[in-house]
Amino acid sequence: MSQTHYTVAIVGGGSGGIAVAARLAREAKGLSGKIAILDPAEKHYYQPLWTLVGGGVAKKEATERKMSALIPEGVDWLKDSVTDILPEENRLVTAQGMSVRYDYLVVAAGIHVAWDKIKGLQETLGRNGVCSNYSYDLVDSTWESIRNFTGGNAIFTQPNTPVKCGGAPQKIMYLAEEYFCKRAIRQHCQVIFASASPTIFAVKKYAATLDQVILRKQIITKFKRNLIEIKPDAKEAVFEHVETGELEVLPYSMIHVVPPMHAPPFIQKSLIADQAGWVDVDKHTLQHKRFANVFALGDCSNLPTSKTGAAIRKQAPVVAGNLLAQMEGKPLAEKYDGYTSCPLVTGYGNLVLAEFDYDLNPRETFWFDQSKERYSMYLLKKHVLPVMYWQGMMKGHM
Repeated sequence: MSQTHYTVAIVGGGSGGIAVAARLAREAKGLSGKIAILDPAEKHYYQPLWTLVGGGVAKKEATERKMSALIPEGVDWLKDSVTDILPEENRLVTAQGMSVRYDYLVVAAGIHVAWDKIKGLQETLGRNGVCSNYSYDLVDSTWESIRNFTGGNAIFTQPNTPVKCGGAPQKIMYLAEEYFCKRAIRQHCQVIFASASPTIFAVKKYAATLDQVILRKQIITKFKRNLIEIKPDAKEAVFEHVETGELEVLPYSMIHVVPPMHAPPFIQKSLIADQAGWVDVDKHTLQHKRFANVFALGDCSNLPTSKTGAAIRKQAPVVAGNLLAQMEGKPLAEKYDGYTSCPLVTGYGNLVLAEFDYDLNPRETFWFDQSKERYSMYLLKKHVLPVMYWQGMMKGHM
């Protein structure tokens, strides 16, 4: 087993890993050549735009960049996947048999998308009206399903697990419904939101607006329903009531599936995981509760907030600042308040910009009421936020 050593090892080359690496490389010149990112992926994706790709108004190629072009200067890229985290030894083990020792560890490994947890789903994904925005390879199938839809039940699901961007399951539904209206087929279909959640949105201010959107669009809501099986031959979806366990079978002409998600398996089995499998960190400092030289951010952490890129944007400077303070023996002064954001697309040209904290209190950026549907906020999502991501966040500037 080959061995190497870094001052800071970062597990994951997604939004969190690269943003933290860029900040560390810029703010601590002495760390140049002593930081490593471990990630086997050739490509990096700006996933928030996949809603608009699925809605037919963006190209998925615009969401893709080569990983090699995003690794910050002074940071080594170990193109390998981590299989074991051994915090008591300050060591990582990789799939290729490398042993990587570290002084400090940042875990930004994202979330595992468990397509296999829904019976019958994998064999029909991407065809026969079964689609999903939660994969670069599949997102085109969503637009194909919407474009070719002629009537019947159009079902949009949300599972009983945390997911990347909790608002995404309903965003594509609003776009689809509007497209059905434009094609004058709305009267021939039922749009159904079958969600394991008890309400449309957790923050009351924004939920009030979304309830009106649901009413205006005449969308049928079935809350506390979790998709457990797809029967592709019969074109039926089987849902389980999350409280009673009662089964409900719904026929579909098209169904947009949001699969269940959980922490990456190599984290679940490690000593840094909590009982649910997520990295167990202090929700304000983002330092691990047991291992002081370990920090985590993003989807793999147990932070009690929505798993979004906007949340990571606020978490990255906290991790970088507190890690450097830990190295210098100083108090961890940076604090994260749970800020997250969900740009809720409610139609082609309409968006509600939800921003809130741990206590579900609105934390709005602009001076106007962001609970209102606005064209300006739709333009922000489509054109401004991607630039902020690539040129700002990924370079450690925001």
